[in-house]
Amino acid sequence: MSVQLGINPLTWTNDDMPTLGAETPLETCLSEGRQAGFAGFELGNKFPRKASILGPILAEHDLKLVSGWYSLELLSRSVEEEIEAVQEHLTLLRELGATVMVACEVTNCIHGAQDTPVHLRPLFPAERWEEYGQKLTEFAKYTQSQGVQIAYHHHMGTVIETAEDVDNLMKYTGPEVGLLLDTGHLTYAGADPVAVAKRWADRINHVHCKDIRADVLADVKNRKLSFLDSVLEGVYTVPGDGCIDYPAVFSVLKEVSYSGWLVVEAEQDPAIAHPLTYATMGYKNLENLAKQAGLL
Repeated sequence: MSVQLGINPLTWTNDDMPTLGAETPLETCLSEGRQAGFAGFELGNKFPRKASILGPILAEHDLKLVSGWYSLELLSRSVEEEIEAVQEHLTLLRELGATVMVACEVTNCIHGAQDTPVHLRPLFPAERWEEYGQKLTEFAKYTQSQGVQIAYHHHMGTVIETAEDVDNLMKYTGPEVGLLLDTGHLTYAGADPVAVAKRWADRINHVHCKDIRADVLADVKNRKLSFLDSVLEGVYTVPGDGCIDYPAVFSVLKEVSYSGWLVVEAEQDPAIAHPLTYATMGYKNLENLAKQAGLL
C-alpha cells in the first residue's frame, strides 16, 4: 500500500496563535486543501468534535480525517486519568477512521508562550524516563485496543524535543508507541532527521513534512526568539522549499515500506504565505518527492 498525502489546517489557521487566520472559515480550509490535491486533513480548532457533524462535512469535500493533536500530561497524571481525559478525542478519531493519534507531552511546555525564548524549554526529568515509558506504553496499549495507535510528536518547546530525547523515548517505551517523525522540528532542534529516521524507522507511524529556511533558522536562534515568533519570522515552509534532504528521509521510509500519511504541517503567517499557493506548492513537491522515492 502506498502512502497518502494529507495536510494540517495550520496553513490557513493556527491553533497555537489563533489570531493567525482567525477570519478564515473551515469551509475555506477544506475546499482549498482538496483543490490543492490532498486526500485528508488533521484536526484544527475550527473542526467540529462530533463524528456525526464532522463526518458529513469531510465527506462533502471528499476528504478523510488523518489524525488530531492530543496533549498528554502523563508526567503529572496517572494512566487512568489520561485514559479518562482522552475519551472524547479518541472516539472522534476512531469513529471517523483515523488510525493514529498525534500525542505530545505538554507538561510545562512553552511552545505557545510568545514571550519565552524557545531555548528555555523544560528538560525531561532524567530520573523519570523508565516510569514515563511504562506509563506511556500502558496508555498506548489502551488506545491501540480501541483501534488507534499513538504517534508521539517530539516538538520544540516541550520536554521531548531533541534527538537524544527521541532516543530515550523510544528506548523506554514499547512498540505500541509509534513515532511521529517531524522533519522540521528535528532540524530546528539541531538534529539530523535522516539519522533519527534510520535509528527508529520501524517505529515511525506518522510523518509531518515541514521544511526549514536555513537562513531564518540561524537568525531566530541567534536572536533567541520564542517558537511562535520564529514561526512569524518564516522559519518553516512546505517540503521542497527549504534545506531538508527529503529524498534521503523518504529513502529510509521506503526501506521499511512505510505506508501511512505524509502530512504537510508548515505553520506560517497566512497573511504573508498565501495558504492556497503554499498548499498547492506543498502538495506538488510532496507528490514528486514521494514518487521519486517509490512511496507513491
